[in-house]
Amino acid sequence: MTVQLDHLMIPARSATAAARRLAEVLGVPWAPARIGPFIAVHVNDGLTIDFDERSGAFDKGHFCFRVSETEFEAILGRLMAAGIAYRSLPHGSDDFQVNTSVGGRVVYWREPDDHVWELLTVSYARASASGA
Repeated sequence: MTVQLDHLMIPARSATAAARRLAEVLGVPWAPARIGPFIAVHVNDGLTIDFDERSGAFDKGHFCFRVSETEFEAILGRLMAAGIAYRSLPHGSDDFQVNTSVGGRVVYWREPDDHVWELLTVSYARASASGA
């Protein structure tokens, strides 16, 4: 069997708000998880993101989704329609630009809990790992 990531646990101040916002941006369903007090975003048939509500401090994460050009356009459109600021680089100020320097398109946005979400059409991480 190939190793596959099944689900992630991501801390949030409001699990419901975080799940709803991510699901709406990605255009996927969300609901309370079947096990535990988590709110689940069903990214696809093989990956669920479970938001875990926390009241104290927690580390911030960076999470990336690879999508087709068509999906990229749809998700970018939802970010824009929702008034969510985005940028072309992982760090820095929101420039409302799409990065095209890595052979595809990349955009980043920050959620209220300070997690950084990334959307890309070509995996530059896999290209560097293969030596390409």
